[in-house]
Amino acid sequence: MGKGDKKSRKGKISKGSFGNSRPKKVQNKAAKAAKLAPAKASA
Repeated sequence: MGKGDKKSRKGKISKGSFGNSRPKKVQNKAAKAAKLAPAKASA
């Protein structure tokens, strides 16, 4: 598990990618729920 491992945090930092181990933007649960609720209601 190091810089060459694409699935680890260090590997994602060196590659410049994002995923579960390195999320792009940390969003709190309240904001996430508020964002999803109107989308479901309109659909």
